[in-house]
Amino acid sequence: MKILMVLTSHDELGDTGKKTGFWLEEFAAPYYVFKDAGADITLASPKGGQPPLDPSSNTDDAQTDATKRFKADDAAQKHLAKTEVLSTISAEGFDAIFYPGGHGPLWDLAEDSDSKKLLETFAASERPIGAVCHAPAVFKHPKGSDGKPLVSGKTVTGFTNTEEEGVGLTDVVPFLVEDMLKENGGDYQKGDDWASFVVTDGKLVTGQNPASSEEAAHKLLALL
Repeated sequence: MKILMVLTSHDELGDTGKKTGFWLEEFAAPYYVFKDAGADITLASPKGGQPPLDPSSNTDDAQTDATKRFKADDAAQKHLAKTEVLSTISAEGFDAIFYPGGHGPLWDLAEDSDSKKLLETFAASERPIGAVCHAPAVFKHPKGSDGKPLVSGKTVTGFTNTEEEGVGLTDVVPFLVEDMLKENGGDYQKGDDWASFVVTDGKLVTGQNPASSEEAAHKLLALL
């Protein structure tokens, strides 16, 4: 199994002067689900190299078994520090693609033409696609073979408007994930705020929030 994980390269939280990036749990939990299943993992990001870590995901209260494992894992840290440049990645040879969230993807991956092309290729070849929390932002522009948005008519989830409100960033983010998925014709579903909630529709797996990242990775694996 070859799995491509795509992370953000964006580290500015709008014009707040604060930093953002990828959410540690949303990378670490799926990374180890895939690794422990024997998958060969390729990491990529728009700029390549070390992707920015959202500092909020590195606080003591945000740690999980997976993040603690990552912090003690030199090999995984070195792997993450050398993400490949997304524009150099071909969909060929990969069995699935997975996007960890954090607020970063709202700014870069949502608008990234290389990401759009990869998603359209994976969808057209019916290979599993996974995205968790803010990462369903990547479905803003990709189209299906019918010319409609990729999520049109699909059951999907992602970070809720009320969760965004809860972290006080409704007016900072360029768009709300829940609203965009609905506008693109997605059948948006959600569970309780901050609780694990994952939906699968065909080969598309989406998770609502950080707590959903491990379950989303298991459901993606189940499609392989």
